[in-house]
Amino acid sequence: MAQPMIIAVDGPAASGKGTIARALARHYGLPHLDTGLLYRAVAANVLREELDPAVEADAVACCDFPDSLLDDPGLRTDEVGKVASIVSAHPLVRAALLQRQKRFAQQPGGAILDGRDIGTVIAPDANAKLFVKATPRIRAQRRHSELRKAGIDVTFDRVLADIRARDDRDAKRTDAPMRQAADAALLDTSFLSIEAAVQRAIALVEARIAAKA
Repeated sequence: MAQPMIIAVDGPAASGKGTIARALARHYGLPHLDTGLLYRAVAANVLREELDPAVEADAVACCDFPDSLLDDPGLRTDEVGKVASIVSAHPLVRAALLQRQKRFAQQPGGAILDGRDIGTVIAPDANAKLFVKATPRIRAQRRHSELRKAGIDVTFDRVLADIRARDDRDAKRTDAPMRQAADAALLDTSFLSIEAAVQRAIALVEARIAAKA
């Protein structure tokens, strides 16, 4: 690949953005970073140290961690996800993780990052940007199914409430709120299979790259 290619994939929880970003990484042969794992790593540290995720100083104290922590499967638990949504709202936490994400995006050859503010804050000059969404009920159905398969007994209504609460925190936080970048292509996965969503994502990226050529 002659020129670096940076692809930003944003969207709310359980929209399919992570699956799509990983598929794009395989398709283009680029490194991928799920930036949500950075906040989950902070959350895991907060839980381990028995600190208060709502206290910014407590969360900031947990921002220094090795990259190896991102491979811990424990980061993907629902409990860690809920705490991550809380700590990610703190401006000083976002500032502490900002350069880490920017360095990943700016590596030679390019990269693919997914999160909530990639196209607006982390990589505003990305070659292509996608904003992936789905209805809250469909996202809750997906998350509920994942949790049940993992042996976690939780009601659908509880999962739906958590999804809506997380959306509200992400959209209303004062620092880097979740929103669609003005130049991002919208991809609604509500009624698409994984395969169809991935193919649509590739087509949207190709169209953006062609338009800029």
